[in-house]
Amino acid sequence: MIRPFLAVFIAVVGLFFWTASPTAPAAQKCGSPATAIHQIQGSGSHSPLAGQTVSIEGIVTYTSGHRDGFNGFYLQQADTETDNDPTTSEALFVYTRRKTSPGQRLRLTGVVKEFHDLTELVNVSQLTVCGREPVPKPIDITLPWPQPPESLENMRVSFGTPLTVIEHHNLARYGELTLASEDQIMPTEYLTPGVHAVQQKLRNLEHRVLLDDGKSTLNPTPVPWLELGENNTVRAGDQVAGLIGILDYRFGQWRVQPDRKPGLSRPAPRPDAPQKTAVDVVRIMALNLQNYFNGDGENGGFPTPRGAKNPNAHNHQLRRLTTAISLATPDIVAVTELENDGYGPQSSLVQLTRALGPAWRFIKTPDRDGTDAIRTALLFRNDRVRPEGRALRLNKDIYQHRGRPPLAQTFTPMAGGKSFRVVVPHLKSKSCRNAHGPDSDQRDGQGCFSAYRTHEAQAITRWLADLSTTENLAGTLITGDLNSYAQETPVDTFRRAGFTSLVHHAHPCRPGDCRYHSYRYRGEKGSLDYALANQALMAHVVSAYIWNINADEPRALDYQSAPDREGPWRASDHNPVITDFRL
Repeated sequence: MIRPFLAVFIAVVGLFFWTASPTAPAAQKCGSPATAIHQIQGSGSHSPLAGQTVSIEGIVTYTSGHRDGFNGFYLQQADTETDNDPTTSEALFVYTRRKTSPGQRLRLTGVVKEFHDLTELVNVSQLTVCGREPVPKPIDITLPWPQPPESLENMRVSFGTPLTVIEHHNLARYGELTLASEDQIMPTEYLTPGVHAVQQKLRNLEHRVLLDDGKSTLNPTPVPWLELGENNTVRAGDQVAGLIGILDYRFGQWRVQPDRKPGLSRPAPRPDAPQKTAVDVVRIMALNLQNYFNGDGENGGFPTPRGAKNPNAHNHQLRRLTTAISLATPDIVAVTELENDGYGPQSSLVQLTRALGPAWRFIKTPDRDGTDAIRTALLFRNDRVRPEGRALRLNKDIYQHRGRPPLAQTFTPMAGGKSFRVVVPHLKSKSCRNAHGPDSDQRDGQGCFSAYRTHEAQAITRWLADLSTTENLAGTLITGDLNSYAQETPVDTFRRAGFTSLVHHAHPCRPGDCRYHSYRYRGEKGSLDYALANQALMAHVVSAYIWNINADEPRALDYQSAPDREGPWRASDHNPVITDFRL
């Protein structure tokens, strides 16, 4: 005899297994009336049925229930069951740990939820496998978006034309690449700061999509996508073709979870170092070292405050920097972001100079290098040029109590000819820390501290105007990191003082045609590093280049993150500026 409470227990258990099985009641049978997914999605940014319990039927297009996935799968209405309304999506994400596979037709019951603007079904209480069907065909789309991407949320999509990699900052951390129809240019590189520049930045941000790796973990190993590219790297400017997958929305970004590996190609190879055109040419190279700190100079003292985290990282950094400099064959190197640790035998400047070889020397300005953790410096080959007179630092005006004082030194070619003055500035960064008043972001496209950088530029031009000149002086070159794009106020200050950006003069930057850039920030390229010549020096200019060895290489391969590699690649995050003169 079964006791009454046991009979009730058996009945409840039997009901559970009955309702979860393929022989569920009529309301749960495959093909029974169900809520269409496009009704759940609606034509707005949020579901009109959020919070309601619904039963749906559709086809699994992509599963993300693996260990590092998103705990669910994507379900899309069959091609014959759509409403043909381009404003409504036919798919949604189902948040559940239940195992599924692409091509399964499922019927399920759950609650509609908006999770950080992603429409999904949660609390799945019923799930029936109705058989197998072909997955829905992908919708062909292009960038710029032909329609609001919200209308395609969670659907299979296909990009018929190749997309360009414009950013890989989060490649190693999140497995992401940012794609656009073409490379994007920093608006203030070619537009005056103001309304039009801000509007262009918004357009740039709107017409992008991320290529994701389908994982929710940080620091995926191995780093995805690298194996698809030439030299096992993905450079900005590379092209992605055959991209098919789910148009997903996570962490505030539209992204594609590909259901097959896309193709990756490189329209142009990694660039070789520009060759000198003649033996009588004097070459000057400006390079931001991306915080070259050498610990205690004796393989200890790591991690450093700003640079290498350990001795291996430091050795990788030093080798890449010296390789880049050696391949460029400069006679003078103007550096920024160098540790401000004096001129002793264990200092970063002495170590870098020694690593370049016996012909290299450096300019000393003891006790005048400023109080910042980093400084500017000049290195030179003593068999090619010789310094004339004493080195100068600007230690008054805005540089009296803070900042990185610019360095000036006059040189003369050893083979004869006119002398020339080289000035190395490093203006304040765009970081907004401690910014207030006129130094805060003025919403004109220049970022924070534009007013401060402008004051620095004004102080430098006044200083140079007061320096004495000689009859044999060919002119002055300002070369270094200005932390400003070509049309921003600080650069315009130098321009109005009679200085010309040699790279922009030879290779103007226009929409869709910006051949040279020294930096890439959040998917937009432009120049922060310059060679500015005064009018007197213009007659001696032979050529000006930016050697693209750093900015377009992924951070995943920098000296901190990757095992050492051959070549100069990703020695820094800035590309070097190289200028040639005949004096």
